[in-house]
Parts: sequence; C-alpha cells; structure tokens
Amino acid sequence: MFAYIARRLLSTIPVMVVVAVMVFAMLRLTPGDPASIIAGAAATSQDVAEIRIRLGLDRPIVTQFFIWLGHLLTGDFGESFFFKKQVADLVLDRVGPTIALATTSILWSVLVAVPLGVVAAWKQGTWIDRAVMGFSVLGFSVPVFVIGYVLIYLFSIELSWLPVQGYQPLRDGFAGFMGHLILPTLTLSVIYIALIARITRTSVLEVLSEDYIRTARAKGLPNRVVLMRHALRNAAVPIVTVVGIGVALLIGGVVVTESVFSIPGLGRLTVDAVLARDYPTVQAVILLFSLVYVLLNLVVDLTYTFLDPRIRY
Repeated sequence: MFAYIARRLLSTIPVMVVVAVMVFAMLRLTPGDPASIIAGAAATSQDVAEIRIRLGLDRPIVTQFFIWLGHLLTGDFGESFFFKKQVADLVLDRVGPTIALATTSILWSVLVAVPLGVVAAWKQGTWIDRAVMGFSVLGFSVPVFVIGYVLIYLFSIELSWLPVQGYQPLRDGFAGFMGHLILPTLTLSVIYIALIARITRTSVLEVLSEDYIRTARAKGLPNRVVLMRHALRNAAVPIVTVVGIGVALLIGGVVVTESVFSIPGLGRLTVDAVLARDYPTVQAVILLFSLVYVLLNLVVDLTYTFLDPRIRY
C-alpha cells in the first residue's frame, strides 16, 4: 500500500510538469499583452516596452519559463501583474470561499444523487425512473450560469428568501454563511447530481441482476436492506470513481458559479486574472486546481480497498 502511494505521488511530478508547460505556453501564445493592459489606452509604445522589460516579458519564452520554474521550486509563485500582490498571499486570501462552496456542493450532491440513483434502479421503468433520468439529461444540458440566474430570480428577487450575491465568512455567523452558500451550492450541484445519479442507477441495476441479490430476497430480507446493504455496497466502486472524476466538472463549475454570485474565491480570481492577462496568478491557480484533482483521484483509488476487499495494491 505504502509503495503504491509513493509511486502515485511520484507520478504526479511529471503530470504537474506537463500542466505547467502547457499553461505557460498557452498563456503566452494567446492574443493579449499584459503590458498594454497595465499601461492603459493612453500609453505610448515606449511606456509599454518599459513595462514589458520590468515584468521580464521581453525575454525569450524558454528563458521566462525556466526563471518561473526556478522560483516555483523554491515556493515563490511570483507577484501578480494586476493585483500587485504576492500570488501565494492572493491565493490564500481567496481559497476559503472556494473550499466552502466545493465542500457543500460535493456533500449535497452525494447525499441527493446516490439515493436518487438507487430508487431509480429499484423502480426501473416507472415514472420515478423516467423522472430521475430526465433530470440527469436536463442537468447536463442546461449551462451552470443559466441555472444560477433562474435560482436568483426565483429565490432572491421574487421570494426574497436568500441573498442575491456575495459571501459571508463562517466567523461572522453560521446563518449568514449558509445563507450565502445555498444558491451557489444548488447551482453547482445540478450537473454533479445528474452525473452521480445516472452512474448510481446503472451500477445498482447491474448488481440487482446478480444471484446473491435473488438469494437475499428469497430469504425474506426487506427491500431497504437488500438495496443498501447488498446492492449499493457492491455497486460503490463505480460510484466512488465517478465522484472523483466529477471533481473536474466541479472545478470548471466553480469558475462560472463564483462569477455569477460574486463570490471572492479562486474561480472569480481566475476570471479576473485571465481578463487582465495576469500570467503569474493564472499559472498558480491552474497548477493548484490540477494538484487537487490528482490528489483527490489518489484518495478515490485508495478507498477501493475499503469498498471491495478483493482489491489489492
């Protein structure tokens, strides 16, 4: 087990190197000059050239990459072009709202989607099954920002139940903290619930056709026990796998959701940094998202041994 974990952790190094190279190259090859944005519309070409020299953008791309990589290996993410602040401090200031939103979204999605998928499999072919599958199709089809604006219109403007936008830290009160997270969590959870519910239904349906399920029913066990103790437990590996894979959807949804609800998290920071061509900030945030995704998938792989004792590493 420990050897497997060590190998997986070592394998993250080339993955992160590839991500770093791709992000660095794509930012510099896309149109837009940070020096021109910083200088403003009234700046002369001389002003822009001086800013480029000050930022080190006049050097060859390969030289810029190795300078940035050298600083990165020492824990220095550089200084933000736009915010005029160390990127590490900027990320630390914004990571709290993103963690809160991602945590509530994952918990809510799993708590809702798994029972929906199990019930849909149990009631295969009924209106309940069709309703769950219809919701799954709808969840994949409707963009996140559309769902967000619909929820804002219904619950914030028409009913005045919840705040429209913003974020309140937990230290300022739990009620306000949750009140500002309900709509973003519901918005971000829709596509995640659709994915998990669909996979749960498929996995449970496969298990329900096994011989040991018929044996359990023949013994007179209640449907609840058959579904939860026998069917869901043996169908858990694909479900946990899709929960880990779905984190990629969650990361992409965070960027849009935080922009819609004006949450000062990493997603909103990414949008602002991209618009301002703030290279150091964009590079740091994408590397952080990539590392989190890789580590979460490692945790998912490790949980397989607890769900299925036959799996060994």
